[in-house]
Amino acid sequence: MSYEIVISRNGYKQVLQIISETFKHWNAWTVRFPDGEEAVLFKCGNLWMQRNEDDLDKQLLNAIGEKIDHINLGIALS
Repeated sequence: MSYEIVISRNGYKQVLQIISETFKHWNAWTVRFPDGEEAVLFKCGNLWMQRNEDDLDKQLLNAIGEKIDHINLGIALS
């Protein structure tokens, strides 16, 4: 499934595209930034993780993760 989220970064709001996928029995989310960069995120327990080659700072990683958690909660309640 594909979603769009709005996140504030460096004082500017950005619209990010989130694509939910399954990889080796794990839920993974591909995040596409407006500049074309991509990052793959996954959750291990309560901790959001990223691929080694993705270089998101911890604050951004957690902010995106919170938005994904909110999306997942909305799906679970509907």
